[in-house]
Formats: sequence, C-alpha cells, structure tokens
Amino acid sequence: MALASIFQIPYREARDGFWGEQTSTLNWCEEDYNISYYCAEVVNTLTNLVFMYLGFKGLRNVIKYAHSKVFILVFLGYIVVGLGSMAFHTTLKYEMQLADELPMIYTICIMAYIAFGTNKSPLVKGLLAVFLLGLATFITVYYLYAKDPVFHQVAYGLLTASTIFRGFYVLEGVLRPALKKRNSATCDQHMKEMWTLALTGILMFLAGFLIWNIDNVCCHHITATKQKVLLPWAVVFEGHGWWHILTGLGMLLLSYLPP
Repeated sequence: MALASIFQIPYREARDGFWGEQTSTLNWCEEDYNISYYCAEVVNTLTNLVFMYLGFKGLRNVIKYAHSKVFILVFLGYIVVGLGSMAFHTTLKYEMQLADELPMIYTICIMAYIAFGTNKSPLVKGLLAVFLLGLATFITVYYLYAKDPVFHQVAYGLLTASTIFRGFYVLEGVLRPALKKRNSATCDQHMKEMWTLALTGILMFLAGFLIWNIDNVCCHHITATKQKVLLPWAVVFEGHGWWHILTGLGMLLLSYLPP
C-alpha cells in the first residue's frame, strides 16, 4: 500500500466558519474552512510566520550591529504585514484585508526612502519623505474609495520594482567604486556575492508570483487534485502559501544587501 494512501486525512465536510460570511474583496484558491472551523485559510495563515521570523530576525540584527534606526520601521513593517495577513486569511473580513494590504504599501515606502535617500542631503531626504508620505496617503484614500485589489497590486508592484532597480543602481554605481577604491583585489568577489544574493532574491519573488498566478488561473484543477490527495499532502498545492514563503525568503536574502 502506498504511503500516501496510509496517511490521508479528509477535509471537513461542513464549510461553516467561526468568522461568518466573507466580506473581503479577495479570496484565494484555498477552500474556506476546509481544515478548521476557526480559521478560513489555515495554510495561507500559517505561511505568514515567514514574515514574522524575518521581522524579528531583522530587529535583532539592527540592534546587534547598530544599524540605522530607520530599519527598525522596516522590520516592524514586516511584522505588521505578517500579522495583518494572518488576520485576513483567518477571517476573510474586509477590515482585516486592509490590515494586510495597507501596511504592505507603507513598508515598501519606507524601503524606498532608504533606497533613494541613502547618502543624500537632508533637504533631499526631507523632500523624499514628503513625497512618499503623500504617495502613501493618496494610495490609501483612493484604495478605500475604489476598493479595487488590482489598483493595490499594481501600486505595490511599481513601488517594489522601483526600489529594487534603485538597489541595482546603488550596487554598481555607488558600492562597486567604493569597494574598488578600498581594496580592488577583493572588489569583484564581493560584488559577485552581492549580485548572487540579489538575483536569487528576485528569482524567488518571480517564482512566488508565478505560482500565485497559476493558483488563480488553474484553481479548479488544483482544487480537484487536493481533493484526491487529501491532507497533509494537499498543502503542497496551496499556491498563495508558496507566495508567502518565497516572498519571505526573497526578502531575507535582499535584507543582507547594503542600502
């Protein structure tokens, strides 16, 4: 008898849930309350522990290595995003959806401030802070008005992409000349290591995004497969959970890069 047939746990037959009817504007391929009466999406909820780990690890490193205090806000943002996402996937309530999505915008704005403001004058940093604060406010107000998840996803994607490309520029335009001036013999090796970290992190982001979209497009077929293999094996097919894991690991790698 195959191992999979020995350890197969069926899903819940009743799909009622503690938190009642869904009010969020988004839902995912993980079937609601299929594992627990108290949690709408167990896998999507638990995979957010990656963000929690990253946030606490980052805070520890900021304190241990005396990094700039602004990084405290970044890693607190990771923790808030993780908690908000856990609340969203647990309840599928609109208020909890906002607790997940809006901190994503605020955290990436803080990261953009670090990426674009490093080594700039106080005046430029001040103007950048005002611009990003205004941008975050506009995104918040418009999103609360429109309630369009696509708008949020596009806004977050553009902010993330611009921050990453700025990071690439800093690597080549600022860091490489500084390393070469300090020690030209080891410059290329250090740059190779940092580019490896950066590209691996980006590939993890892209892989998570691809799996997330496959999960959306092929949800019917994926759900049928999960119903056949049952638990615990079916958790492997929860694509949005993989988005959480791969995004978290990608952020972990990118966090090792200098601002």
